[in-house]
Amino acid sequence: MKSSLRTVRLELAEPLRISRSTMTARDAVWLTVEHDGLRGHGEAVTSVYYGLGTERLVRLLTAVDLSRFAGPESALEALRAGELTASDAPPAVTAAAESALLDLAGKRAGVPVHRLLGTTAPPVAATARTIGITALARAASEARRLAASGFEVIKVKAGAPDPEDDIERVRVIRDAAPRARLLLDPNGAWSVARADALLPRFTDLGVAAVEQPVPPGDPDALAALAERAPLPVIADEDAVTLEDVRRLAGRVQGVNVKLAKCGGVHAALRIAELIEDSGTGLMLGCLTASTLGLAPAVHLADRARWADLDGHLLLAHDPWTGIGGADGVVRTSGLAGLGVEEVAVRADVA
Repeated sequence: MKSSLRTVRLELAEPLRISRSTMTARDAVWLTVEHDGLRGHGEAVTSVYYGLGTERLVRLLTAVDLSRFAGPESALEALRAGELTASDAPPAVTAAAESALLDLAGKRAGVPVHRLLGTTAPPVAATARTIGITALARAASEARRLAASGFEVIKVKAGAPDPEDDIERVRVIRDAAPRARLLLDPNGAWSVARADALLPRFTDLGVAAVEQPVPPGDPDALAALAERAPLPVIADEDAVTLEDVRRLAGRVQGVNVKLAKCGGVHAALRIAELIEDSGTGLMLGCLTASTLGLAPAVHLADRARWADLDGHLLLAHDPWTGIGGADGVVRTSGLAGLGVEEVAVRADVA
């Protein structure tokens, strides 16, 4: 097998403000693996939070040597055994390599990736759509638009300097989209005391669950908050590795699993198996990325209690197609492999 890389700039349709930053664009690195005339693709995106810049991603993906394998199947076996990437390789690199290999393996077998993973029916899931920390009028307008488009779940970013701004934003979104289920995500911006004070008020406004309300680093404090909170608490930044999740299983109501955070599809499946019957539900989340970057998670969507797979919907231009989502529902296309197709090339050779 031979591989190649390309980089592309993914511009957001509008700035996305969360409690710790505002994002307008990020770079993606595409890994293409070719064998016997077929190609498989994977994507890794830059992230300041996870310390992943473009040059680092290119360097690490270049170091993934796939030429020694006879095909994607044997390379996937090596990946699952921890032998494909370096032990200190970021999970995003492993996830991108696995994505390309799964895409290629599915195309070689003539089946969608979810069939390779043991699911017969094509996964379909109602995805949340994110509204950032923004002006009240803008938040209300966006909520009305999303509800009219078919979105049943809206995720509201929180963590503004004045918590009353968050309260009012949720209030106007609730009024604008009264039938939508609301998720709240402060990205760890609140102290435990502030979370205790605010969560009952958000519950009264109809918020269905909250992600990582307190800073990561003290999972016991998060678990204690989840025990007394009036609504489900989902761990995100505190639930990165399998061991993180093991510590929280049964102590929080959910864990947000992002493939770029945990290391890919098979790492996510191990987490799903770990929390099964524990009382902790699976949330499938994402970074802002293209359809290519989101597609592997969509093939797992039938396993999740919550789906937050809208990263491609935040882009001004998505260079891939194949998972939908504009109507509030993500779904696999039925094509072999990941089922995605490139619709435009706006890349520089890496």
